[in-house]
Amino acid sequence: MSSRDRDWDGVRLHVVTGKGGTGKTTVAAALALALAAEGGRVLLVEVEGRQGIAPLFGVPPLSYEERAVAVTEDGGEVHALAVDAEEAFLEYLEMFYGLRRAGGALRRFGAVDFATAVAPGARDVLLTGKVTEAVRRRAASARRGRRGAQGPHVYDAVVLDAPPTGRITRFLNVTAEVSGLARVGPVRDHADQVMEVIRSPETVVHFVALLEEMPVQECLDGIAEAREAGLEVGGILVNMVRPVLLEEAVLASAADGVVDVAVLARGLRAAGLPDHERLARELSGEVVEHARQVRMAAEARKRLATAERPCYDVAFLEEGVDLPGLHRLAGSLRAQGAV
Repeated sequence: MSSRDRDWDGVRLHVVTGKGGTGKTTVAAALALALAAEGGRVLLVEVEGRQGIAPLFGVPPLSYEERAVAVTEDGGEVHALAVDAEEAFLEYLEMFYGLRRAGGALRRFGAVDFATAVAPGARDVLLTGKVTEAVRRRAASARRGRRGAQGPHVYDAVVLDAPPTGRITRFLNVTAEVSGLARVGPVRDHADQVMEVIRSPETVVHFVALLEEMPVQECLDGIAEAREAGLEVGGILVNMVRPVLLEEAVLASAADGVVDVAVLARGLRAAGLPDHERLARELSGEVVEHARQVRMAAEARKRLATAERPCYDVAFLEEGVDLPGLHRLAGSLRAQGAV
């Protein structure tokens, strides 16, 4: 697939959010692998302290230090880290005030916890600040003699496994969060740098949903809120999609509770299954349930379509999520033109 066939060319920060339980961490991991294909270098970041990424890749718990967690067939790399507010705060002090050595004392006195408790928005500024720094970071230029020369970006893309939908707009809108803390000075400058990245064309917010009533409603509400806040909405990643197992005519009847048990029994007998009549009666209930789930999923898709954003299917993995499964999901996202 050529680059012009992809929906998010030029995007370097992919924020992934969704209602709790929709599998946004799995989707974020698959998206990172998809972006790393064709030799890309991608950073996958988590900010909630849940250590959800490491088990997916079969690696030890993540730390504040970026490290490689996966390699694609064509040499692409996925790196990952868990952003901790305390470490980000100490890094911030070193960056702006040269106070990294004060970190031990700050830890002992609980200054970091105190600061983020008094001003909860400060924690989000610190977390998003680390993420956007990774987006902006460049390698050392090979043309050292040329004034203002910059090297390439260290990462081709950054994927953020972000907080749930209900908190995502506040989490990303750090300028509003920091306005009561500082109107001028390094803190405000830091927040402005963060927002410069978040509000740029290089950043989109993707929403993960399931084809169920509550996740769909929260997805639509989250999209509306993000738009109102001036954030660029990306795609809708429909997770845990199961295949349709029956023909359309059969589905239509079964969804209304009508199943020809006799026909089903004859098919089971032809397959050589014992006690085919009893089995057909039991199986008819499963057919009705499947048909009704398919109908509900179709209605959910119609509701998602009202957001007028691209939708991508992420298949349900019967065998559970592991690294080979993530690679399959990544391949499917690329085939759909997501990246």
